[in-house]
Amino acid sequence: QVQLVESGGKLVQAGGSLGLTCTASGISFGRKQMAWFRQAPGKEREFVASITKNGMVTRYGDVVKGRFAISRDNAKNTVYLQMNNLKPEDTATYYCAVDKFNDRVGGFDVRDAASWGRGTQVIVSS
Repeated sequence: QVQLVESGGKLVQAGGSLGLTCTASGISFGRKQMAWFRQAPGKEREFVASITKNGMVTRYGDVVKGRFAISRDNAKNTVYLQMNNLKPEDTATYYCAVDKFNDRVGGFDVRDAASWGRGTQVIVSS
């Protein structure tokens, strides 16, 4: 049974930084691309960042490029999202996701997510 547990979301002021953590179980973590998505109220879920199984290739959504950084620790089955220079428009629930396929390197979108966590809420005040 796949389980993804996100943590780290909270209220933060604009310009601040925040780190999110997602711990996975029930998967071959070392063979999986991982990603973060987010969903703001009334909006569709959008891609934030992804990372290949060995951490060598990362991808970012245009709106977070240069501000956010995704990383992973395969020994801990954990993926991280470091968010810097946060803006009010970053306010959303952030979800961790695992690629349904093994050993891919091309990133993945919402349709290819095998499982989702419950999310962690990030609120950025202006």
